[in-house]
Amino acid sequence: MKEQVQEVLNTIRPRLQADGGDVELVSVDEGIVKVRLTGACGGCPFATMTLKNGIEAVLKREIPEVRSVQQVG
Repeated sequence: MKEQVQEVLNTIRPRLQADGGDVELVSVDEGIVKVRLTGACGGCPFATMTLKNGIEAVLKREIPEVRSVQQVG
């Protein structure tokens, strides 16, 4: 499942990089995906919205086993 998550994140990454940010996969455990937002995304006030409405929504749509996405520091 970790490989699947990484593949989906690779499709999302260019959109984040276009705004000066990026996403790094930290871990996948029992459907919980942990990521680190870096660059401009790390301190952006819209980071939570990007995480939930963007990254989590796409991952859940592409990989039904994903239950949630959490940001780690």
